[in-house]
Amino acid sequence: MTYRPSPRPSFDEPTLLRYETTARHLWGDADAGQVADWIYVSSSKIHQLVWGLAPGGAFRHSAEFRTIFGADVIYYVLSGTMVIANPETGEVHRVLPGEAAFFRKDTWHHAFNYGAEALRVLEFFAPPPSQGTSGAYARTKPLLTENKYGVDSALGHWPMQRAAIERDFTINVIRESNLLWRLEGSQNKVLVGVLCSTEHLLVGKLLLPPGRKSDVLHHPGDKSLYVLRGTLNIFCPEKREGPAWFEVQPQDGFFAPAGTPHQFHNITDQPVELMFGVAPDYQ
Repeated sequence: MTYRPSPRPSFDEPTLLRYETTARHLWGDADAGQVADWIYVSSSKIHQLVWGLAPGGAFRHSAEFRTIFGADVIYYVLSGTMVIANPETGEVHRVLPGEAAFFRKDTWHHAFNYGAEALRVLEFFAPPPSQGTSGAYARTKPLLTENKYGVDSALGHWPMQRAAIERDFTINVIRESNLLWRLEGSQNKVLVGVLCSTEHLLVGKLLLPPGRKSDVLHHPGDKSLYVLRGTLNIFCPEKREGPAWFEVQPQDGFFAPAGTPHQFHNITDQPVELMFGVAPDYQ
């Protein structure tokens, strides 16, 4: 199978991204393995998708499909058990639902569904493929021909030299206890847990209790989000044509171009949790 770029759905106004209408894509070949993608948005600034592997499934890399990119990447596990490895360094990590793996440019990575249920992973990626950071970039890198799945040099030194060994890791596992929590807003404070914040990408989790709303928000970068639970309403006060009030259900997403004023509302009696990414500038 020959490499083909994934679809790049992009929008120039606030847009509700229904799960049912996301662009479908199959990545990979017989050597790399195949991954199902649900692509929500791929703008000039940010790329958001959900990818999935069946039980026992995996993706590695092949000559055509190389898993080394020129971007910052977050993999947030929605369901199942992900084992992610850097086959160049040998490091291996186990990531459970509600946890994430973060890595930066030039990190080889393979992933495995190491559980009995379907693996579903939410991905934020910036700079996005439209900037030449995915398949086109990967094909400029020398092909990795040997895969390692263990840091052999750590044997005999663990956990005594744990800190020194972990300093060399290229993949960071982000658990609930690792989030950088912030109360954001002046009139209506909302709780945001930051998973990563770099010069290219900020990814966070926002918690909105019943009956609460946020301030009117806007960011210098593009913003995309994914609802984990609850029913989120979004108001875009400056949208002049078409609907300005949106209802976003679990598995749905939403895209707000850079500078778009928007406000989150929870008008239900159940809490709302959502993941969001902003690229490149958050504030």
